[in-house]
Amino acid sequence: MNSVKSTFSIKDLENLSGIKAHTIRIWEKRYNLLQPSRTDTNIRYYDIENLQKLLNVTYLYNNGFKISKISALGQEKISSVVRNLTSEQKANEHILSSFKMAMLNFDQVLFSETYNKLLKEKSFQDLFYQDFIPLLSELGMLWQTNTITPCHEHFISNLIKQKILVNTEKYQSLSPSNISKTFILFLPNNEIHELGLLFLNYEILRKGYRAIFLGPSIPIEELKDFLSLYDNLIFLSYFTVKPDGDKVNSYLMNFYEELLRNSDAELWVLGRMLKQVNTKKLPTKIIPFSRLDELVKKL
Repeated sequence: MNSVKSTFSIKDLENLSGIKAHTIRIWEKRYNLLQPSRTDTNIRYYDIENLQKLLNVTYLYNNGFKISKISALGQEKISSVVRNLTSEQKANEHILSSFKMAMLNFDQVLFSETYNKLLKEKSFQDLFYQDFIPLLSELGMLWQTNTITPCHEHFISNLIKQKILVNTEKYQSLSPSNISKTFILFLPNNEIHELGLLFLNYEILRKGYRAIFLGPSIPIEELKDFLSLYDNLIFLSYFTVKPDGDKVNSYLMNFYEELLRNSDAELWVLGRMLKQVNTKKLPTKIIPFSRLDELVKKL
């Protein structure tokens, strides 16, 4: 089992803050900005407090403060200046840092406080597009570079999932007001990344359509019965890591043969695995999308 990460290399700090490792070293040497510990072989490593300070310093630096001025402030003063500055402006960068710190500390309270503050300023839809999508995109990079552990990713993903479900619930008890389409939302076999699909379920219900959410790892053959139950059927899926790169084309063509060729149904699909597909050669009943908002606009 992966151990939960509590110390960070200088490369981790670069990935989390966006400040180059070379610059961090200069700030340390010239301004005594961070206080790293060292291994027996003299390699720097940093605790969570150093990371928190660097994220605050980065925010001020990116907002025009000179590093010499920032370094003259104490830790509490730096935090105070950041709070004052973020209260005066829309601070997407600081919001992202707050969510990252909530993730790294497994801090549900900080996540909720940050989320509730945002929800006073914008709708849930705007919050998802403007804050959660950039966060999730960055988490992918942080996971790939081993800056965070799977535990961190699962923790923050499940908190976001809870918010989607809470906002979806108020529409699930309403009868569909638009029966021109019925959506069947599913993920292919062994695909478990469902946040994007959950948000699309929310958007579909919000717009008054009938949505049937099946969730992860649904075999193609399990979907056939829906063809006899509903007209104007749209299957909707999200390929994040599955099907495997060399199997995406065959999966789509098999789906077409089994469910679409002899029906009026369509398959709407998006996700990064579509990069393996020449979308211009897909059957017209398979409609690819490159982004969530592009699909939502078509609803």
